[in-house]
Amino acid sequence: MSPFKGQTGLKRILNAAGYSLDGLRAAFTGEAAFRQLVLLNVVLIPLAFFCDVSRGERALLIAVCLLALIVELLNSAVEAAIDRISLEQHPLSKNAKDMGSAAQFIALSLITVVWATVLLG
Repeated sequence: MSPFKGQTGLKRILNAAGYSLDGLRAAFTGEAAFRQLVLLNVVLIPLAFFCDVSRGERALLIAVCLLALIVELLNSAVEAAIDRISLEQHPLSKNAKDMGSAAQFIALSLITVVWATVLLG
């Protein structure tokens, strides 16, 4: 059992918040794709508030943008774990990284489809 699992209550919440901020900092400083998605979100999320759409549609426009950030964080985590195991090229490592990339491609496609459907529909 991990010694870090023994925390409870407020201490656990504070530790978790710190780990989350560390992860966001690591992604922002070490991953160009994450920085690009942050920039996209800085543009699209405020734009969603200027669009003449319902509150539900606005929430959907924002949600798909945030989803792409989540997918990129998970993709970066998979890549880091694979690289930690070995930098040697291996078909399973390639598959894992390619699947993470495919997930991000789908998330970005989802942004395009949802924004186009809401704004042009």
